[in-house]
Amino acid sequence: MLKTSSKPQDMAQELPVTTATATARVPNTKKLTLIPLIFLIYFEVAGGPYGEEPAVKAAGPLFAIIGFMVFPFIWSVPEALVTAELSTAYPGNGGFVIWADRAFGPFWGSLMGTWKFLSGVINVAAFPVLCIDYMKQLIPALGSGLPRYLAILCSTLGLSFLNYTGVTIVGYAAVALAAISLLPFILITLIALPKIRPHRWLSLGQQGVKKDWNLFFNTLFWNLNFWDNVSTLAGEVDHPQKTFPKALFISVIFTCLAYLFPLLAVIGALSVDQTEWEAGFMAQAAELIAGKWLKIFLEVGAVLSAIGLFEAQLSSSAFQLLGMADIGSLPKFFGLRSKWFNTPWVGILLSTSISLGVSYMNFTDIISSANFLYSLSMLLEFSSFVWLRRKFPMLKRPYRVPLRLPMLVFMCLVPCTFLVVIMAVATKKVYLVSAIMTVAGIGWYFLMKLCKSKKWLKFNIDGEVGVVENDQDRAVGHL
Repeated sequence: MLKTSSKPQDMAQELPVTTATATARVPNTKKLTLIPLIFLIYFEVAGGPYGEEPAVKAAGPLFAIIGFMVFPFIWSVPEALVTAELSTAYPGNGGFVIWADRAFGPFWGSLMGTWKFLSGVINVAAFPVLCIDYMKQLIPALGSGLPRYLAILCSTLGLSFLNYTGVTIVGYAAVALAAISLLPFILITLIALPKIRPHRWLSLGQQGVKKDWNLFFNTLFWNLNFWDNVSTLAGEVDHPQKTFPKALFISVIFTCLAYLFPLLAVIGALSVDQTEWEAGFMAQAAELIAGKWLKIFLEVGAVLSAIGLFEAQLSSSAFQLLGMADIGSLPKFFGLRSKWFNTPWVGILLSTSISLGVSYMNFTDIISSANFLYSLSMLLEFSSFVWLRRKFPMLKRPYRVPLRLPMLVFMCLVPCTFLVVIMAVATKKVYLVSAIMTVAGIGWYFLMKLCKSKKWLKFNIDGEVGVVENDQDRAVGHL
């Protein structure tokens, strides 16, 4: 426990913030260290170049290459910087919910939680679907009908049980899964080198193929977002103030290179119809470049990558609910942990159920819905980041983005502009789904407020962490 300095006389400035309250209640000596955290972040965001192919189909080779070269600077770096600063300033499992709550109040914290949770579990549903899309290359029966639905159901339930066994196990599993799933892409890049024709990188696409900017931007966004998801695991990380910035820095570089090199290799080595660049095309490319053995290897890698993606993001969604229970935003029931594995079993069960409910949607619809809700939450997150800098300029931040407030505003405006573009090109179906979920989230906040005032449900008060936020000092300690 950190030392508590003397509190200022103005007690109105004292705000509750959760750090590792859950671990304070339930003994848990197993913490995430740097290496497992790096690969958990990697699987929160990417998990390999699986799923980047639709960018080529949507806009052609040149725009796809430019997108994966430029987008990390527009989006990934700012989001990672925001996550590093706020996760070290507020190292609790509530993550971004705490940030919005501290900046704008409990209503916006609750709405942030709704948007992030729903976008997260919708995103989780995409991974079994993506896995089956790759597997159908080897087992055509998985392409449609009952076999496809059963495969998605069984894989989702099985992977959820693995998540239940513990976040530390998931972290070390992520290291092994990343190593194996990336190996076929390393091989395909090396084998393709003699076959590369650089002029193919400059192609704007085939004549007669209309550019689909909605699919293009959503593919980029889906492949390079969710850096802040790991903030909900801060209470499970060993020395988060030091570990988070290092892990995020390494993960950004590693992830971006893992996308770019295989894309350059396959585009440069093959001349194929642009419309063939569907999700799963990398497997066909592996066969064309090296033979069926590499295709099978890549298919196996896709399955392992989907497992890593599922596990990392399910952990974030489940621990988000636990963190919200810790700070009293949700009833204490949502913070229950397993007696055997110390994992948030209620969060895992609820996240899995919702993911199964949306898994019938096709891949494009899934990522579009997740992206829209995530865009709303990120607009709020960037606003919270800037406002907290202005509201508490002297707040102790173990990692601090080295920019003054005007430059921070500019840094956040660039990705926010992209968010607006993403939302503007959404379909009517996505607008409708997002509106319904937002209204439901607002209703949920007022329902929880009513339950708290009437004492119909138990909410957490004891065991929180007191934080004095003012311009002179910041004190952290268990109340």
